[in-house]
Amino acid sequence: MAEMNSNPPLLSMSNISKSFGEVKVLSDVDFEVGRNEIIGLVGDNGAGKSTLIKLITGVHPPGSGEIYYKGEKITRHSVKRSRELGIETVYQERALADQQALWRNVFAGRELTYRFGFLRVNQQKAETTQLIREHMGFTSKAIHTDSMVLSLSGGEKQGVAIGRALYFEADLIILDEPTMGLSLSETRKVIDFVRHIKEQGKSAIFISHNIYYVYPVADRFVILDRGTIAGQFLKKDISQDELVDKMVLLARTGRLN
Repeated sequence: MAEMNSNPPLLSMSNISKSFGEVKVLSDVDFEVGRNEIIGLVGDNGAGKSTLIKLITGVHPPGSGEIYYKGEKITRHSVKRSRELGIETVYQERALADQQALWRNVFAGRELTYRFGFLRVNQQKAETTQLIREHMGFTSKAIHTDSMVLSLSGGEKQGVAIGRALYFEADLIILDEPTMGLSLSETRKVIDFVRHIKEQGKSAIFISHNIYYVYPVADRFVILDRGTIAGQFLKKDISQDELVDKMVLLARTGRLN
């Protein structure tokens, strides 16, 4: 059992199933994320990727199976509890307030306050400045703590969301199609931000339809197909072209070999 392991994975899910009404979305899924590991979670629409993530983040409870985080069994999960454990999600829509300043977005919902509830504005701005310069790598003076989020590019917005997760010491960052709708240059920025997650000693689940974006940064690939794990591959054991070929074969025949 995961809780008996002296060095358990960061996240371990065992025999996970989930149905909505009569529709079975996940069936006996075993899934884990190691410490300081980037997982590329790939699969077509309807494969069950979004449902799997919602179970991890406490949006839905599993129908059956067990979830362990850092070796401890999660019995009463919720979105709030997920954050407390150190699990953050960066959604493709980025979940940032375009009409708000950068510093307000970084601390949204987790504001630093004085004893009587007044905001520590200067401290929040100082922390944001350090975050965008040292952790996000924003060097342009055009981007500063009072910049409106709507003035940022798509890749920069993703960088803010990832940087925010790192600031609040998330050990597992879930990236839900983070390159969706971005240009090639903006996608490259996001890939660099994902690499930074690894450099910080953290782990991530990178969800994408596009193998070409996931492959450069993932340590391991998990292929989800129609609610089951169709295959798993270490990067060192499979080339990008081989992985693409397997995905194409799976879509055509329902099998990897």
